[in-house]
Amino acid sequence: MSASATSASAPVRPTTAEPTAGEGASGTAQALRPHAEHAFAAELAALAAQDDRPRPARWKLSPWAVATYLLGGTLPDGTVITPKYVGPRRIVEVAVTTLATDRALLLLGVPGTAKTWVSEHLAAAVSGDSTLLVQGTAGTPEEAIRYGWNYAQLLAHGPSRDALVPSPVMRAMAEGMTARVEELTRIPADVQDTLITILSEKTLPIPELGQEVQAVRGFNLIATANDRDRGVNDLSSALRRRFNTVVLPLPESADAEVDIVTRRVEQIGRSLDLPAAPDGIEEIRRVVTVFRELRDGVTADGRTKLKSPSGTLSTAEAISVVTNGLALSAHFGDGVLRPDDVAAGILGAVVRDPAADRVVWQEYLETVVREREGWTDFYRACREVTA
Repeated sequence: MSASATSASAPVRPTTAEPTAGEGASGTAQALRPHAEHAFAAELAALAAQDDRPRPARWKLSPWAVATYLLGGTLPDGTVITPKYVGPRRIVEVAVTTLATDRALLLLGVPGTAKTWVSEHLAAAVSGDSTLLVQGTAGTPEEAIRYGWNYAQLLAHGPSRDALVPSPVMRAMAEGMTARVEELTRIPADVQDTLITILSEKTLPIPELGQEVQAVRGFNLIATANDRDRGVNDLSSALRRRFNTVVLPLPESADAEVDIVTRRVEQIGRSLDLPAAPDGIEEIRRVVTVFRELRDGVTADGRTKLKSPSGTLSTAEAISVVTNGLALSAHFGDGVLRPDDVAAGILGAVVRDPAADRVVWQEYLETVVREREGWTDFYRACREVTA
């Protein structure tokens, strides 16, 4: 089949529904978590208006503008682009450049290193649509990556394009968009390998119809995978060769991690109508310090070695602990984030194994937190929820 014929018979994406009462122009005013292209629409529009650099086929922005969108900056007209990712600039540049080639992108790292977040924002900036998503689980079927069938149509009229239900990947191929596959190593190996032909030949055969869908220019795919998932469903060497792998590291410093947690908590707090916590930075820094020390197995000053718990204690978990604490302070406190508001969340994040992790936590409390100057209230709050 020729490329032109493929395009003509490609599945048509459904149009966006009209906003319902109370919604904004994008239809997402009431969304608990708007997609990146809606939440940061003003920034994307400002970048597009001032972006005079070459753009790959069907890209909404140039690679330079995509990197600026993720890393933040100030445009010539004074528009401030907020950072979406705080980390090494080169990592973002390599990821963006990969998407401008014919190789797919694999974002690899331990849980909580913003792989999904980066994936979503890359798709939003490149294609203006981050929703062409396959969520990987142990039960993800082959149809989620290739295509399925409308069985009513299939039984009534037999195999046809009208009866075919395209997957997000198939739609991205037909329209030159960016598809996303989350938690690739959670997907069964035989389903993973469905991607090999798509990524190598840029073609998706439809043997039931004697047809195929050829990817048009602009198509690419971003996958994410956790280091901790090694041995679950490891990628075959054939599939791994189709990806350019970019490893997302944990934040290099405590200050960088505090900055990340503070920014995300502010964003989440606004979406939940929680009051700002201007005096909460001290508690955020404590949460980050506890997580980093237990994660690294050593105190910040390097003097005391520690046992590490079984959990990851990621930046994402720190964000969750602080957000929950902010909600507690808003609804059951005086609106100021205090040790009592974060203590229970920290305990829940650290003690995943009730036997082994509780011992690790209690040793850390008594040997480090108890002796740390200015942490008396924090120690008492943690002891109260641990008892």
